[in-house]
Amino acid sequence: MYTIGIDLGGTNIAVGLCDDKLNMIDKESVKTHAERTADEIVADMASVSKLLIDRNNLNLSDIEYVGILVPGTVRAAEGVVECTPNLPFSGLKLRETFKNHLPVERVYIENDANAAALAEALVGAGKGAGSLVMITLGTGVGGGIVLDGKIFRGGLNDFGAELGHTVIVAGGVPCGCGRRGCWESYSSATALKRMTAERVDELRKCGKASLMLSEPKISARTAFNCAKAGDTEAKHVVDEYIFYLATGIANVINVFQPEIVLIGGGVCGEGEYLTRPLTELVNSEQYTRDQRVKTKILTASLGNDAGIIGAAALGR
Repeated sequence: MYTIGIDLGGTNIAVGLCDDKLNMIDKESVKTHAERTADEIVADMASVSKLLIDRNNLNLSDIEYVGILVPGTVRAAEGVVECTPNLPFSGLKLRETFKNHLPVERVYIENDANAAALAEALVGAGKGAGSLVMITLGTGVGGGIVLDGKIFRGGLNDFGAELGHTVIVAGGVPCGCGRRGCWESYSSATALKRMTAERVDELRKCGKASLMLSEPKISARTAFNCAKAGDTEAKHVVDEYIFYLATGIANVINVFQPEIVLIGGGVCGEGEYLTRPLTELVNSEQYTRDQRVKTKILTASLGNDAGIIGAAALGR
């Protein structure tokens, strides 16, 4: 039997066909065009799924189930989307709507970060670990928790694992969630870009030299690139960013004591320039700093396929 994983994003709909070992057999993507109605978008999700089925000479009966990821909060057991800030899916009965377009027997829905963590735990960098927390560093800071091979969604509802919205600086930078000082406001790629731009403005005002001043456009990579080239001002930005990231990860370790903390997202492309000082800081900050066995901090390995694979694993 085969499964289909659908990773719904604000920009693209990525769909993959996987076998029973979660090997991806085929995949396809189309633009989301988020300005459309939910039903139009779901119709595209179904049509791309049907394309993969036909392209691989399969029948609908060969598909055990379909898993769908949503960038927002979901009520997984009910198959209902609670809130999607960047898509017209809030309140949508997604399981029912999808079945109207593609009549498969089983459809699962899940938050995208949760499913990415599941994929990494099953076949990625966290394979074999009994407990894993994944942190994704992108526009925001996403979190996914896998305990005993299962996604942990929270005890009261399915809205747990919003790790990016834990406060690490009381009264700090305003966050889109309405709080101030959230981890997301200091450790996302967006935050790194903001911190770099703020430092560049300060340097211009005081007349200090820095390679960052010659960058035509500030991005999340600017400070790291310039720091690697020996720029001390850029290194200050990088060190500050890593400090905040380490603070949040130490909090995660103190709460969950997972075997592995995985970091995903574009910032991870910095490799050991990020992970080496980060691990040193986390080891000095965590409660279990003196224990022989400590949580491993690793980078995610599945890249952009994590969502599709995680979606395809939801019914296991």
